[in-house]
Amino acid sequence: MSDLRSLPSVDKVLRTPEAAELIAENGRPLSLAAIRSVLEAFRHQQPAPIHLPESDQILAQASELLRLWLQPTLIPVINASGVILHTNLGRAPLSPSALQAITRTAIDYHTLEYDLELGKRGSREIHAQSLLTLLTGAEAALVVNNNAAAVLLVLTALARRRAVVISRTQQIEIGGGFRLPEVMKQSGARLVEIGATNRVHLSDYETALEFEKPALVLHAHHSNFRLIGFAKEPQLAELAELAHRYEIPLVDDLGSGALLDTSLFGVAHEPTVQESLQAGSDVVCFSGDKLLGGPQAGIIIGRKKLLDKIKKHPLMRAVRSDKLCLAALTATLLHYLKDDPVQHIPVWQMIAKTTQQTLMKAQQWKNMLAQGEIIPGSSTIGGGSLPGETLPTHLLAIKHPQPDQILKLLRHQDPPIIARIQDNQLVFDPRTVLPAQDEALLSGIRNTLK
Repeated sequence: MSDLRSLPSVDKVLRTPEAAELIAENGRPLSLAAIRSVLEAFRHQQPAPIHLPESDQILAQASELLRLWLQPTLIPVINASGVILHTNLGRAPLSPSALQAITRTAIDYHTLEYDLELGKRGSREIHAQSLLTLLTGAEAALVVNNNAAAVLLVLTALARRRAVVISRTQQIEIGGGFRLPEVMKQSGARLVEIGATNRVHLSDYETALEFEKPALVLHAHHSNFRLIGFAKEPQLAELAELAHRYEIPLVDDLGSGALLDTSLFGVAHEPTVQESLQAGSDVVCFSGDKLLGGPQAGIIIGRKKLLDKIKKHPLMRAVRSDKLCLAALTATLLHYLKDDPVQHIPVWQMIAKTTQQTLMKAQQWKNMLAQGEIIPGSSTIGGGSLPGETLPTHLLAIKHPQPDQILKLLRHQDPPIIARIQDNQLVFDPRTVLPAQDEALLSGIRNTLK
């Protein structure tokens, strides 16, 4: 057994040329912390090491420790899963114009809250507001950091310590265990639950409006939940007419943020932002990074009188959007105003991709890899939008005796490849692989299977 007192001292290790290189690359404080951590591990090793390490061995371990400490955890991946709005993979990839807007905004000072005409402080709310009102026809608009924050802000500003009527059919739990009723309760509003879990009638709402005198009626998107079978809910326009008869605002938590008619692309119709306003909603909340195809954001549009009150609430400062979000969102909205989202926004490019295009791409992959077969499959929208709806696609399927192990190895490629298993085969969906990723995808597959 070695005498741990003979371990090289920190000073001795630091005097080596290798240590100088480590410090030059990682800085002295962090390098010193890594060296001390390695030495401490040797001192507490049980049983004690037979041979004590030399300085070069200590530095090698310190270098590896620094690599583990400093390696990024938020890294790009190739999404070959066929899930377009993959929540775990960051949902919507941004358009080239949105990326350019982020870069321009990040490297310079900008008029985030500065009025060039007046030469004094301005408002960050103007940057996307004019585009949103022009696009949707709403009186006013507001952008916050995500849709949960949007709903929380609206309820806090308009209904704190007051009743909010919501159907039991819409009290859903979204990804990560977040439950809509619990988010709502954080606002201080008192929930008035009406109807049954599968059916709610207009008369249920009317009874609640008569007896509870609520501040709001809330209508919420079902997200990944779907009502089928013996189920019923009033139409949004019916609900708006009833709420307005009692002079109570209707808030529609639309969630998905669709500005285009999804039925034109071979899937069911997803309620659009414009339709919600036309139906009579007074306030509409929706996401920026779902079917809108932009950055993570929560967007609030509707009647100016209500939005002015929301903007003035102290919580607004805690959930407001930053300059990079506003830059990317503005660039994304411009595509809708110019009527070219399908040509430029990746989410809509993927949704619009034809089965013939997926077949051609899958066949190209097969030819370049000289293995696999082409099989029919299904892509999904994801992100809580259009639950149960799929788009036909073609998959490159590769058989392997240990598909789970290969799936794991693919995740350790550079960049990682996210695929799936179907009928005990590895499958890769061309619909969700970005055009510039083909070479990296094929290289990763070759490296894994060699």
